[in-house]
Amino acid sequence: MEKISFYDQIERNKRNSYILMLFVVLVIIGIGWVIAQVYEPSSTFVILIFAIIFSLAYTIGTYKKSAEIALKSVNAYPADASRYEHLRNMVEGLSLAAGLPVPKVYIMPSKDINAFATGKDPEHSYICVTEGALTTLTDSELEGVLAHEMSHIRNYDIRFVTLIAVMVGIISIASELFLRSMWFSGGRRRDRDGGNTMILVLGIILAILAPIVVRLVQLSVSRKREFMADAGAVQLTRYPGGLISALKKIKRAYSQGTYTRVNAAVAPMFFEDPMKKRISNIFNTHPPIDERIRVLEAM
Repeated sequence: MEKISFYDQIERNKRNSYILMLFVVLVIIGIGWVIAQVYEPSSTFVILIFAIIFSLAYTIGTYKKSAEIALKSVNAYPADASRYEHLRNMVEGLSLAAGLPVPKVYIMPSKDINAFATGKDPEHSYICVTEGALTTLTDSELEGVLAHEMSHIRNYDIRFVTLIAVMVGIISIASELFLRSMWFSGGRRRDRDGGNTMILVLGIILAILAPIVVRLVQLSVSRKREFMADAGAVQLTRYPGGLISALKKIKRAYSQGTYTRVNAAVAPMFFEDPMKKRISNIFNTHPPIDERIRVLEAM
């Protein structure tokens, strides 16, 4: 297998993430243009402004409280300095290697192997590790998992994903308002006699499909950031073997039907998707474990 540079992997996934974000922006512009053709432009601005304000208020409010919400939702508790000294030392060492402030360390009461990072920025960041990860993983495996989460913090992935969530929210709200206005107005629009029926049909189709498409794009962005965090972990530890071994242990646990039971809203934050896998990979927040292992083995 051809060797892959972790630098190339990071840049490739970063570039792909921004391309997908640009696609979401174009969808927002497209929906705005269609609504402008169907209704008065002034109505369009009112709808879009309302959608933007509502999405920003809701998402930013959640973003500021995201760490507290995530930690409480999994009943995490602080890693005591005396009891978890080794874990805290590992996190501190990786923070120095990454050039980041040391995150606060929490423990999740679960026998499964997993971890996640949260916080609005590196200065207010947290790393949470399951009890199962601490008892099951070797030092090199645990270091690989911690380095992956440290890479999420270094890449500002929480902020990036929040921005995508705002954009997806704008599209969902604008589409919903457009469809409801069509329903309550009986399909009446600005130019009832000479209006372009094709534009109206296009608007309805776009309003139905856009939220689904951008949600799939959102999941794709999430998977790209996971690949990027894997590559970042290799950059920090210079040893892909630990991360590979940890993923193999998780795969074995999953094959036995062992999944962490968590709220679906926080599932994308974990090192590996703790929820039962969907029918198709396009509906997953994480890449397939085998694919992550394959890429890491090529580094």
